Amino acid sequence: MRERHGLNAPGEWYIDTACIDCSAARTVAPGLIVHAGGQCVFARQPETAEELRLAWRAHLLCPTASVRTESPAHPPDRVFPEEMTTNIFRLGYNARSSWGAHAFLVRRAHGNVMVDAPRWTRAVVEALEASGGLSDILLTHRDDVADAGLYGQHFGARVWIHEADRAAAPYADRILSGRQPLPIDDDLLAIPVPGHTEGSVVYLYDRTCLFTGDTLAWSFERNDLVAYRDVCWWSWPEQRRSLQRLLDYPFQWVFAGHGGSMVLPAAAMHARLAGLVERMH
Repeated sequence: MRERHGLNAPGEWYIDTACIDCSAARTVAPGLIVHAGGQCVFARQPETAEELRLAWRAHLLCPTASVRTESPAHPPDRVFPEEMTTNIFRLGYNARSSWGAHAFLVRRAHGNVMVDAPRWTRAVVEALEASGGLSDILLTHRDDVADAGLYGQHFGARVWIHEADRAAAPYADRILSGRQPLPIDDDLLAIPVPGHTEGSVVYLYDRTCLFTGDTLAWSFERNDLVAYRDVCWWSWPEQRRSLQRLLDYPFQWVFAGHGGSMVLPAAAMHARLAGLVERMH
């Protein structure tokens, strides 16, 4: 039975006990929504217009529909897609089948790209159609596939995945192999990073933006880059070696499937990554 979790701040907004603690709501509303009692809860009620937008954002993306309001109000306009930086958007409508992982849209002159996939929903389809459709869907690993097959079929998009995780997306028609980076286009590089899964891949866009799946994320609580040993399904030593190799690729943005996304100057991000690799011993 769905009930309001007792650790929510008093007020109209709350998160119910069906929450699976996927962290998605916390990463789009850091500070407003926090971890407590084994799940996400509202630390306080939204007060400003921007905080109210964050609450609605968490409501629309929650994969278990656990972010709730007693208010009959409707969401403000343009909650999703959420613009993260120029031409890059978080799509929302996260899928329960991918444990609430975030998916992203990259608008490109040579064809729009979706990284991982949300649940199949008309709101996302219409947003993608308004942006000019999709040429490619880039899957970071087997866990965050969600409804990529439906989006690929609808838009006639090529679907990319590493051969080691191919069983999760048998419809994929572009198969990565081995551990060598592969240019997908002049501005897009696929970099295999085995560790979280054997077939994990990160994608570097425009030499500044790294889409990391579950390999690397930003923690708002620690204010630093993190990797998740407790959900490393294949090999923690291999994940460390993969992150060590990423030090060869300068980037400024981390866009994570699970966990936060963040931008820092390239030198600062490199230092944070080097520090993480050292802590992973």
